[in-house]
Amino acid sequence: MKVLGINAVFHDPAAALVLDGQVVAAAEEERFSRRKHGHDNVPFAAWELPAAAAAWCLSRAGLAPEDLDAVAYSYDPGLCPPVADVTADGWEGLRTLYAQRAPLLLRAALPGLDPAVVRYVPHHVAHAASAALAAPYPSSSVLVLDGRGETASHLAGRAQDGHLDVLAAQQLPHSLGLLYEEVTEHLGFRRSSDEYKVMALAAYGRPRWLPELTELVRTTGDGGFVVEPVDWGAFVKRVTAAGDELGPDHTDLAASVQLRLEQVLLELTGWLHAQTGDTALTMAGGVALNCVANSKIAALGPFAQVWVQPAAGDSGTALGAALHVAHALGDRCAPMGTAALGRGWDDDALEAWLQTAQVPYDRPRDIAVAAAEVLAADGLVAWFQGRAEYGPRALGHRSLLAHPGHVRNLERLNDVKGREQFRPVAPMVLLDRATEVFTGPVPSPYMLFTHQVDEAWRSRIPVVTHVDGSARVQTVDPAEEPLVARLLTHFDRLTGLPVVVNTSLNTAGRPIVDDPRDALECFGSGPVDLLALGPFAVRRSR
Repeated sequence: MKVLGINAVFHDPAAALVLDGQVVAAAEEERFSRRKHGHDNVPFAAWELPAAAAAWCLSRAGLAPEDLDAVAYSYDPGLCPPVADVTADGWEGLRTLYAQRAPLLLRAALPGLDPAVVRYVPHHVAHAASAALAAPYPSSSVLVLDGRGETASHLAGRAQDGHLDVLAAQQLPHSLGLLYEEVTEHLGFRRSSDEYKVMALAAYGRPRWLPELTELVRTTGDGGFVVEPVDWGAFVKRVTAAGDELGPDHTDLAASVQLRLEQVLLELTGWLHAQTGDTALTMAGGVALNCVANSKIAALGPFAQVWVQPAAGDSGTALGAALHVAHALGDRCAPMGTAALGRGWDDDALEAWLQTAQVPYDRPRDIAVAAAEVLAADGLVAWFQGRAEYGPRALGHRSLLAHPGHVRNLERLNDVKGREQFRPVAPMVLLDRATEVFTGPVPSPYMLFTHQVDEAWRSRIPVVTHVDGSARVQTVDPAEEPLVARLLTHFDRLTGLPVVVNTSLNTAGRPIVDDPRDALECFGSGPVDLLALGPFAVRRSR
């Protein structure tokens, strides 16, 4: 079966293509439009279909819209209250009406598509499928937590051989995702965008408002939870201007919310395990991008294995919807083997871009060795290799790399990217060396868990060691990422360090670099020493 998945509601519009149960392509619209999250952060922007991402997914497989057996849309307007008045206050009526018209809108975006092949998949079912059907387990417990779906903010269930049994679903307005969005906005950041900044900020504070939040945010003993309205101003005055200083009260609020989230998630996973007895937990939804909480679940929770969808946010529902419908149509869905599901270019196409740009370049014998040498000399490397990653993490395909041993490189990287200085950067490490340096879940190929840096290594790799001694680790298996593994191996030979700094190749407020033009523009706009564009090296002139 040929199934195209679409996410076009709320934020992060995306498309994914599943052929005969195999994931062959997935991409977010932001990588094409160059608009972060696909559109501006406004209450209703659901009219923006992932038209470019969908067209690319089809072209990747050599398909036309009329070739599709199904289009899986990751929102079911049939679960929403009837549309009474689209001009009333609020956005629900308009959003529901838009989703009801999705088949016709998709036909306009993909000429030739038969609207009759469009199938609705409930939002949280799509999230659940993106985890359970993509994970390497025949059965698992499934936990989905985000801001909201049609009428709920959570799903707990069990998946076996592609079938999902829903065991609990928390109805709105109670939402852990919206709770985190609210504190994000209160602290002066963009909601539905900057929640990871609050997670980073929490490490600088102490949870002195935990008792108050424990009364307001609590589990109910039946798989659900309660989130009472929170008067954030009772804790600390709202940050309203970009130049306002963040002080101890702000960091303490971040720490309090973060810890309460972790506690509630542990209680929810404990309840779920008691129902299923499974050894594996699979997770999706925006809350599952909270790698600190994920690590607490892995370390303290009852499940032996925890697998998180790398595109856990709403973009991943495009993939989940496609997998769900493919399974319903009789396909046996294969586990997701990689997050590198986006666009890529062969060597000839990359060289043509370089010739068009008229920039000097060369082709080293091994680009991995050339890049490792620049890094060992404390240069910055823009690394553009293979197919782009699906999801918010740069995993060695669209990355900015640096030496982890020189403490000034954290400030240097944040300056290059235009980020706040409290923000950490992440390490990637050879899989067989990870346990020497870090304590935490291994393997960790998708950078979705935090690890503790071994005391003996903290002074050796200070750039990737956060203020609380943690690091968001990506492990690199040579069998899966041979080019990155060669870079790490050669860097280790030169420096004695099996770790390299890996942050996303972009500047603040911009999506991760996706195509060669993006890479050349990013290289030209900052003090980066080497652009490794496929096998080619573009060097900063001195």
